[in-house]
Amino acid sequence: MGEIGHKFTRLETLRAAGFPVPDFFCLPATEFDGALDELRHALPPAGSVPAADWCASAASALSRAVPEGELAAGLLDAFDELVGGPPPCGAVPPQETGTVAVRACVVPGADGGGEDSEDDPFAGLSDSFLYVRREGLLEAVARCWASAFKAEAVRYRMLRGVDPAGARVAVGIQRMVPGTRSFVAFTRDPRDGTRCHVIAAAHGIGEGVVQEKADVDHFFVDPGTNGVRAEVVVKRRMVGPPAGGETTPRVVEVPGELRDTPVLTDDEAREIAGLAARVEERFARPQDIEGTITPDGAVHLVQARPLAPTAQDAGARVHWGGHNITESFPGVSGALTYSQARVFYELAFTDLYRRMGVPAPRLRANAHRLARMVGFLEGRVHYRLDDWQELHGRLPVFDLVRAGWEEAMGITGEARASRRRSRVRVAAALPAVAWHAAGHRRAIARFLRWWDGLMAEVHDPAARPLDERSPEELIALYRRVWAEVSVRWGVTLANGIYGLLVMRAGIALLRRWADAGPETLVGLLCGGRENRSLAAARAAIALAERAAAIPDLKAALLAEPDGRAEEEHLKAVWDDIAAGRHGSHIAAAARAYLRRYGDRAPHDLKLDEPTPRQRPWMLARTIAPLVRCGATVAASRADEARAAADARRRLRAACPGPARRAVLHALLSMMRWLVRAREDTRFARTQLFGLSRAVLWRLGTDLAEAGALDDPMDVLDLTAEEVVGAFDGTLPGADLRGLAAVRRAERGRHRDVPSLPALFSVPAGRPAAAALTHVRPACAAGGADDGDVLRGLGSSGGTVRGRAKVVLDPGIAPEGCAGRILVARETDPGWLSLMIAASGLVVERGTLLSHTAVTGRLLGVPTAVAVGGAVDRIPDGAWIELDGRAGTVRVLDGRATR
Repeated sequence: MGEIGHKFTRLETLRAAGFPVPDFFCLPATEFDGALDELRHALPPAGSVPAADWCASAASALSRAVPEGELAAGLLDAFDELVGGPPPCGAVPPQETGTVAVRACVVPGADGGGEDSEDDPFAGLSDSFLYVRREGLLEAVARCWASAFKAEAVRYRMLRGVDPAGARVAVGIQRMVPGTRSFVAFTRDPRDGTRCHVIAAAHGIGEGVVQEKADVDHFFVDPGTNGVRAEVVVKRRMVGPPAGGETTPRVVEVPGELRDTPVLTDDEAREIAGLAARVEERFARPQDIEGTITPDGAVHLVQARPLAPTAQDAGARVHWGGHNITESFPGVSGALTYSQARVFYELAFTDLYRRMGVPAPRLRANAHRLARMVGFLEGRVHYRLDDWQELHGRLPVFDLVRAGWEEAMGITGEARASRRRSRVRVAAALPAVAWHAAGHRRAIARFLRWWDGLMAEVHDPAARPLDERSPEELIALYRRVWAEVSVRWGVTLANGIYGLLVMRAGIALLRRWADAGPETLVGLLCGGRENRSLAAARAAIALAERAAAIPDLKAALLAEPDGRAEEEHLKAVWDDIAAGRHGSHIAAAARAYLRRYGDRAPHDLKLDEPTPRQRPWMLARTIAPLVRCGATVAASRADEARAAADARRRLRAACPGPARRAVLHALLSMMRWLVRAREDTRFARTQLFGLSRAVLWRLGTDLAEAGALDDPMDVLDLTAEEVVGAFDGTLPGADLRGLAAVRRAERGRHRDVPSLPALFSVPAGRPAAAALTHVRPACAAGGADDGDVLRGLGSSGGTVRGRAKVVLDPGIAPEGCAGRILVARETDPGWLSLMIAASGLVVERGTLLSHTAVTGRLLGVPTAVAVGGAVDRIPDGAWIELDGRAGTVRVLDGRATR
């Protein structure tokens, strides 16, 4: 290494290991020393002039020191052996044949540095010459020697505190490869060090990429999932070989047929990323490689160097995610919402880990992690993923479902956990897990009996309403409920673990026995007893059927407000219903709906948002679009039955063996039950947060009446602990009014700030607010798309064409979605009225078991989840075609009609 430098030593190591490195030979730095010694008599004595001036003189002299004699003869012989000898007299070979690349490399000095070293990979400071023919070889060597003292290199060494006059140069001569495309690949994102393979590729030779002379496409390959995201530009310029008789590569136009297509296919991007990863593995640190692709598709590696460290590489990092939690807590939330969410996650997951066999001492040791499973960053709720990975990693069989869980959480790249349990330990834990799973149905039944009893007690028409109870009674109820949550709610989360295990087994058997993928599950999960979320939807449909049968009420629901605000119109419609002006039966049915389902609304886990229990006229908004489209419960059930029958028929055709089909049906029956249990307990969670909302809002009213707050709704900017503490006398300060005002203003500012990435990291050991200035997005490799086709995960079969309705705020009237294909980043159960009105559902996030997927199947409407970029790529009002089985969305006419 001391005589040929890091660059050529590294290439020789790779070539010897079988990497596709074109042949080359080296001229060691001792030859450079000899050439410089021959010239010293013509140079000013060292120290007699400024170092920069001495280096300029040395560079000029070396550029004329063309090798002679034995050295020249040896170089030419080695050249002939490398490229196959000189061409016949008078023959003109193709530009790439009979040529070499001649590259310089500064070798390590007394300080141990040198070009392309691990500590200082200063690429590009020594010269390279491409397409060098035999007759130009010796001159190119002299010019490489001279580049040791070029002005840029001298300035850099002086900046680094290294003697610029002490540079020594080796020269490598490498056979030119006739590449038509070139690339530079990094095993880390060079901007910030993220564990993501980044490839810059262009048509033509590598100078176009490294010297920014060509139009470049970028490809991001997630090393965890192997997914590829491409940023493609229109390519007009590329760098090609020298024209006949010339020696310098030239900028030329990209052929028209290549301008709009990506330089690399996804498979080629993965191949290059894999090559870069193997180089990184060989040298045990991140790498930056250069290469070229020949017309036959072969990839050739021409350079490799350590990746320059970034300022953000040093130290540990904390990984955050918002991919999944935005379904429950979208957008900006207040302190009340966050504080209740944090308590819920801490208590519920502590109970889960206890039930799944995590020892109590381990839970105590991780109490700090349990208390920070969710964070509050710029007014938005995020998962602190490192703590989730550590806590979930304690579950005995978590590694069996880790891949599905990470997919649901949107975890990729460096955010993935590296530690895994051994298979032996996982196998040893299976009997205990099977024992717990055997009692899971009974545990869920006990949970629902307890919860239904509690709700019956709270909402009993004969009991005193919550708004008539004293603050002491409300606080006692609140504490009692959350104390019970701490020892009961874990069973609802265990349901998710068992669901992932059964789903993994079902998908594996479907692939093996029926040659079918996860999309086949869409129809097979339909049928069976309806869950509580579906029951809420059908209760709304039944109420709409009743309303449609009353002409005056139907007209009022479908009428456009005449000069009055929509809110006032809905209030008037509700007042008429509640007062019995449309009959006692519809009034009783509406009250019964509110008593049972009044907590279900858009964003119903956000305590900032009202539900029909606080604003009963919201029910009129829910049923109006159902009245308009003539929805019936019978039609809803028929659609579900038809989807289930079609799926069973396809399964019989794909898996004719009755024994195998019986096994699949048994697994599918378990999956249907687990999905129903999931939706039933999610509805219970909606009611839990609904009860908390009712109690805390009422306490806010009491605080305002006592003069502690300016407005009852200022309670949204206090934590639940502060609200209760105001009555308990446990607050460290008494100025709730000022505290709420500060937070309210801060919440307003957060609404004007773009949301953080769905997956990102920040430096550890800093205050969270300060660390956010160093946010690093994770490598994102979304679903592939083809022109105007976006791809996701098919979740509910069927094909529909219609206008897109892009929804960022579910507070819009459901009529706006009637007959439209709803496009959103994510949904939660409170979107139900919009989803019922829509003819199809497209969301950017989710899995086969996410709320959108389950609801789409239950409603029988085509649905695709995990459609990356849907909100940004699909204009509101554009004509689109959604294939809910394949998971594709085709933009037919991108013109928006607003």
